[in-house]
Amino acid sequence: MSKPDIIVPRVMRDVVMRGLAEHFNVHKPYEAADPFAVMAELSQTIRGAAVLGQKVDAAFLDQFPNLEIVANFGVGYDNIDAHDCSARGIMVTNTPDVLTDEVADTAIGLLIMTVRELSAAERWVRDGSWKAKGAFPLSKATLSGRKLGVLGLGRIGKAIAKRAEAFGLEIHYHGRSKQKGIAFPYHATLLDLATACDTLMIVAPGGEDTHHIVNAEVLKALGPSGIVINIGRGTVVDEAALAEALADGTIHAAGLDVFEHEPNVPQALLDLENVVVLPHVGSASVHTRDAMGQLVVDNLVSWFRSGRAVTSVPETPQKS
Repeated sequence: MSKPDIIVPRVMRDVVMRGLAEHFNVHKPYEAADPFAVMAELSQTIRGAAVLGQKVDAAFLDQFPNLEIVANFGVGYDNIDAHDCSARGIMVTNTPDVLTDEVADTAIGLLIMTVRELSAAERWVRDGSWKAKGAFPLSKATLSGRKLGVLGLGRIGKAIAKRAEAFGLEIHYHGRSKQKGIAFPYHATLLDLATACDTLMIVAPGGEDTHHIVNAEVLKALGPSGIVINIGRGTVVDEAALAEALADGTIHAAGLDVFEHEPNVPQALLDLENVVVLPHVGSASVHTRDAMGQLVVDNLVSWFRSGRAVTSVPETPQKS
């Protein structure tokens, strides 16, 4: 039996490429002088796609009328029009669970860095200030007694909440609906969550429904001791409003692992001393990224063997 044809529009990890090569005819248009010409030639033969940040919209889907499955590298899949895929009968998969612990660990690390100004303290040592100026100034905030509001209590949000509880934080949450079996206080609106808490942990996905929902009003509700940590998607935060709130003391500080237009970070944020910035490293360990890559492979292999995916997204449910 001939191997199905799979397209990989962008470079992916070796574990993905090796795994796909074992089971499929893998096409890598990025290696060609004219990638678009290659994709046009493959139009009728491609049955699957493995994507990493690739925009999968109507224009992409129109190129491949026989496409059956799009396997996304990452738990977030706002780069894919999953509703359009569903309407066309195309399966979409992502890579949940395998990165949960890594991202949750990063979130807590970023929270502590931000509250205790640890990155600034390290710079104090490296630039010779400790020797020249003496002890690093006392941090103005503390983790003790904080109320952590989690925006998006999914798998990762729950893992963050579990870790935060161990640090003695009081946990609250907001999401689309109140969850059964969850004892944390639920807030029906994001504004109510921000009003009740002084620390906002953003774990929400991107997309139209969450675009800039963390706005000036929400930031003001956090108060002058407020801290924002974003480990979800950069589009969730109005970055201009955030920069203004940080500059004028509306909130105390922010720790950001994601940004709206990566890798471009607003200069207004970079110029502030009360901001900790990371280059989207939430799941960025060899161990976790390889596990994510293997799940991309497993989804495609399972689909073409059995017609069922391992981790389908809600918009494209399994075949009966």
